Amino acid sequence: MKVVLDINNFWSPGGGGVRRYHLEKMEYYQKKQSDFKLVFLMQDSYNKTEEISPTLTIEHVKAFKVPGKWWKYRFIYRAKQIKPYIEKYKADIIEVGSPYVLPAAVRRACKGLDKKPELIGFWHADFPVTYIRRVFERINSFLAKRLEGIAWVYARYQFKNYKSILVSCKEVMERMNAHGLSNLYWLPLGVDIECFNPLEKDEALVKELKAGEPNRLTLFFPHRSTEEKGLSLLLKAYPIICEKLGLAPMLVFAGTGNRIHLVREAEKKYEHVRYIGFVNSVEEMAKWNASCEIGFALSAWETFGLSILEGMASGQCLIGANAGAAAEHIRESGGGIILQEMTPEALAFAICEIAQDRDKMQAMCARGRAYAERFSWDACFGRQREFYRGILN
Repeated sequence: MKVVLDINNFWSPGGGGVRRYHLEKMEYYQKKQSDFKLVFLMQDSYNKTEEISPTLTIEHVKAFKVPGKWWKYRFIYRAKQIKPYIEKYKADIIEVGSPYVLPAAVRRACKGLDKKPELIGFWHADFPVTYIRRVFERINSFLAKRLEGIAWVYARYQFKNYKSILVSCKEVMERMNAHGLSNLYWLPLGVDIECFNPLEKDEALVKELKAGEPNRLTLFFPHRSTEEKGLSLLLKAYPIICEKLGLAPMLVFAGTGNRIHLVREAEKKYEHVRYIGFVNSVEEMAKWNASCEIGFALSAWETFGLSILEGMASGQCLIGANAGAAAEHIRESGGGIILQEMTPEALAFAICEIAQDRDKMQAMCARGRAYAERFSWDACFGRQREFYRGILN
């Protein structure tokens, strides 16, 4: 049995899409008969080995905690933290899911080994654009462009001598190719279409959210409360929507983040804004998705956007950003509206357009559901196993 050692500093017990990817992957290997054994190095406050099944082991690795009240991330950054696990399991493949420091640390950890594992990356975050260009464009566009260029140089160095990099968004893949990152492999992620299903709608919850007004729109924002997810854009659009519609929609926020105080302030200010906290249960998230009519994908920097597919699978109409995975999913599915301008006014106009044509909204919802049914976690990890076999051959 071949061994895949999986390590990712983007893992967090309170995370979103990356957390879901790893949870689904672990469940797949735990239950499936496989020619691969998955060993997941999980950053933690202690060291412990959990033998879950013959094909799944979790190694809890004591790691540095990133400072900050809202962050639950821990970073593994030293080769000597990683090397013992490579030797213990005689890893055939190491998959590295974060581009900061870790890829080079893994490369160093492999030095001197009699059996050299194949190294692959997973581009879970398009960081030169998302965390460099986007941030510094607010200060100076020339500076942003230069720093983005440096970030791409850094990415090429980190993944130097890696056999391949997995990517889940075609637009992002094209950008990586243009900046000198080669040997890329497209791996679309999945969605649990049985769990995330329009049939999970809770009629009692719908009635509660509509608060006596059957025509009241119900909106759902199940993302980190951060600027990159479009939080301020939605909050600024909300009063415009209320004024245009004449009937305030119910806006539900789920999750946490460093700007959660803005959500709490809106909850106090507006009667029909609600914050339900971090939703840990998949079943609970499926219920909220199916019980709300419109979902949001306002980040232009998603590398796949699991929450987008979960919303579509649940029968929501999606309003999304004009770039990245959000635009890609909506464009290919016809399951929503792509914003041409990322402004509160444009967002409010899109929501009001949907509200005034319920037949059009229902058609979009149906197309979104049909599109989501093309994706599954079994298909994702089955395709990934074929990729692993190809790498080893």
